[in-house]
Amino acid sequence: MRRGTTFAAGLAALLLLTSCGGQEPAPERTGGTVRIAVNPWVGYEASAAVLGALLEKELGYEVETVKLNEAQSWEGLEKGTVDVIVENWGREAEKKTYIEEKKVAVSAGRNGNKGIIGWYVPQWMVEKYPDITDWRNLNKYAHLFRTSKSGDSGQLLDGDPSYVTNDEALVRNLGLDYKVVYSGGEDALIKAAIRATERREPLLMYFYEPQWLFTRLKLVKINLPPYAIGCDADAKKVACDYPPYLLDKIVSRRFADTGGRAYELVRNFAWTNDQQNAVAGGIADDGLSAQEAAAEWIEANEIVWKDWVPR
Repeated sequence: MRRGTTFAAGLAALLLLTSCGGQEPAPERTGGTVRIAVNPWVGYEASAAVLGALLEKELGYEVETVKLNEAQSWEGLEKGTVDVIVENWGREAEKKTYIEEKKVAVSAGRNGNKGIIGWYVPQWMVEKYPDITDWRNLNKYAHLFRTSKSGDSGQLLDGDPSYVTNDEALVRNLGLDYKVVYSGGEDALIKAAIRATERREPLLMYFYEPQWLFTRLKLVKINLPPYAIGCDADAKKVACDYPPYLLDKIVSRRFADTGGRAYELVRNFAWTNDQQNAVAGGIADDGLSAQEAAAEWIEANEIVWKDWVPR
């Protein structure tokens, strides 16, 4: 009888413990750290912030962000200092080296963003010079874009030299009277675009989408010679527009093999240009930290991200 009474009491206590409060269990902590490369533009920062927050909040991982340019991020995959590249813009040379030859990295699928690179002018310039969007007319307007840095040639303002760019070859091979001038990064490009719009100053610039700035002002893309498969195979001979990019995620092979649920979340992560722009705009235009902007978006968009999280 004592044995039966003891068993019954123990069972009751167990049932009480398992049902108490009705709360969901805390996320399982794996003890692992996920190292995410953060490349120098705010859209990438937005993607990394949302992905990192979900890894921490939903799966209990620790996240380390590593600020690197694109080439350095690929090197980090080999060195073991980077696990994840969230937003890869083509980088076919690196894919050949690190995925095909060295086999230290793998693709983790598309991240949902559709990338566009090109040359842009402010909307007011198109209204005043309607034919300026045809590259064949750019020399006619080169004098408008002269600066102290470009001398007697028109200035084509680029960003960071580490960005994916064919601009120096394009200027040369298309016979354009322009000089590529590097501004240093995305912030400088954005400031130039805002100033050129507000002050109606001429500006020809390298730019890209997804980009939160397009929600604030209008820029118009120049029509370069149409892209065709293989037209950019020789970087020195490029004379065509940039290809459309279906951006993807790259991870180290070690992370793909041992990352468990963290790798599953990275593989499942995919969102739209508009969704990225909403977070990036919070960072760049509203003065939020990346963590604050990511937290706001996550709170309002569970219906989007809940399926990314492995169960």
